[in-house]
Order: sequence, then structure tokens, then C-alpha cells
Amino acid sequence: MKRMSAVFWILAVLLSDVMCAVVAYNYCDMLWGIKYAGYSAPASTAFLLAIPFAAAIAVCAALALFFGKRSV
Repeated sequence: MKRMSAVFWILAVLLSDVMCAVVAYNYCDMLWGIKYAGYSAPASTAFLLAIPFAAAIAVCAALALFFGKRSV
């Protein structure tokens, strides 16, 4: 069970890194689109993409804690 706990902690960290990359890319894309392509939505809408990532990170952290406590 310790191994499962470690796997879910690593997965949570990887998801957080991917979340940062995706949100940053989409934020920059929105800024470019507002300036040159005529997008009407504000650039802050890119942060809405963080919601599913945050939910997945929370699930991974909860599973890591569950498996960590179960192994003791």
C-alpha cells in the first residue's frame, strides 16, 4: 500500500505541473487573441481550465492519504 500512496502523490505532483503549463499556455493564447484576433472573452477565463485539474489533484491526494494510512 505504501507504493500506491507514492504513486498517487507523484501523480498529483505531475498533474499540478501539467495544470500550470496548460493554464499558462491558454492564458497567453487568450492575451494574443484579445490583442490581434478580436476575442471578446477576458483572458482570466483561461483560469477556468484549472478546475478539472484541481479536482483530479484533490482526488489523487485523497487516495494517497488513504493508502498511506492503510499501510500503517
